[in-house]
Amino acid sequence: MQGEAIDPEDAAEEYYVVPEEALQFLPEELRTHYQAMADNGRAILKSVDNELAQLSRISASSVAMVVLKHIQKRLAAYEFAADMDAFLELDMLTTAFVVTYVRLHQGGSGSGFSRDALPPHLRESHDQIIELRNKRFAHSAGHHSASDALEIGFGDNRFHIKLGFSLGYYIGGANEWHELVKVLDALIADRLDKVVERLREKTGYEWVLPKGSALE
Repeated sequence: MQGEAIDPEDAAEEYYVVPEEALQFLPEELRTHYQAMADNGRAILKSVDNELAQLSRISASSVAMVVLKHIQKRLAAYEFAADMDAFLELDMLTTAFVVTYVRLHQGGSGSGFSRDALPPHLRESHDQIIELRNKRFAHSAGHHSASDALEIGFGDNRFHIKLGFSLGYYIGGANEWHELVKVLDALIADRLDKVVERLREKTGYEWVLPKGSALE
C-alpha cells in the first residue's frame, strides 16, 4: 500500500497527549523525563494563578462581545418596512443589543467595564442604553420611548376598546452604538494582550493567543 506524503509543516504541528496514568508503563528514562515536565508545568501554572483567573474572566466577556458584534451587524443590515414582521424584528434586535450590552458592562467576578473606560463623547449613549434596559426591557418603569395608546370609543350603545402601544426605536440602532461596539472590542483585546504579556514576563515562556475569535 502506497503511503501518503506528509507535509513537514503539518507534521511540525502534531503533538501527542500521554495521560499521566500511562507514565508508569513507559521506560524509566522516558517516565522520569515526562514526570519532570509535568511537575514543571504544574509549578509554572501555579505561579500564574491570578493571571489565569483573569484570563478566564476576560474569556467570558469575549463571548458576550462576539454576541454583541453579531447583533450590531444584524441591526446595521436591518431594512425598514411598514409591517408587523419588520417591527417585531427590530424590537427583537434592539432588546437583544441592549440586554447583551448591559450584561457585558456589568460582567461577573470583575469581568465588566466601567463607564469611565469609555471615551467621554460615548458616555451619554452608554447611560441611555442602561436606562433603556432598566426602564423598558427589564422592567416596566415608564421609559419615554414607550407609552400606552389605549383608546375607548362609544357607539351603538356600547363601548369599544382599541388596544395599542406606542414604541420608539432607532432604525438600525443608534449611530453611537456602532462606535461603542468597536471601542469595547478594542478594550477587551487590549486586556487580553496585557494578561498574555504578564504571563510571558512571569514565566519566561511565550503564551500565544489564536488569531481572531474561534466564535466568529
